[in-house]
Amino acid sequence: MSVKSTATTAGSATTASSVAEATRAVVQEFLVARLAGDTGRLVALFAHEVDWLLAENPTVPWIRPRSTAAECAAQSAELMEHTVPEDARASVDTFLVDGTDAVLMGHLSGTVRATGKSFQGPFALHLTVESGRITRHHLYENSLSIAEACAP
Repeated sequence: MSVKSTATTAGSATTASSVAEATRAVVQEFLVARLAGDTGRLVALFAHEVDWLLAENPTVPWIRPRSTAAECAAQSAELMEHTVPEDARASVDTFLVDGTDAVLMGHLSGTVRATGKSFQGPFALHLTVESGRITRHHLYENSLSIAEACAP
């Protein structure tokens, strides 16, 4: 290996590391804003157009298609309107970052306000951060448990 290619490899590793650090910082900001219910900060963290994926579930009022920063940020507030805040729990067991992509895995639980029924299960959240903003939000969760908790 030549000196030039070693320097290029080291430079690429440094660049990749700084991209991953920037991604991690934005995702941590997202988690803090989400926990605080700071819709304004969430709007600022989401890109103008977001690749949003959350399995449609007609019985769950807070689960619907979204694509704009405002729509994506509003999901948190809508979830709180329809669930009992004191019963909401989420734990992140794994936080992986690779370049612009972050994956969080953990467990969540809550109680639907209208029915008093609880839901719980594992989740995985795939976020992509580009230019300091979240451009992808794909959430995979136990949608059956949530639908059952919403059903009268």
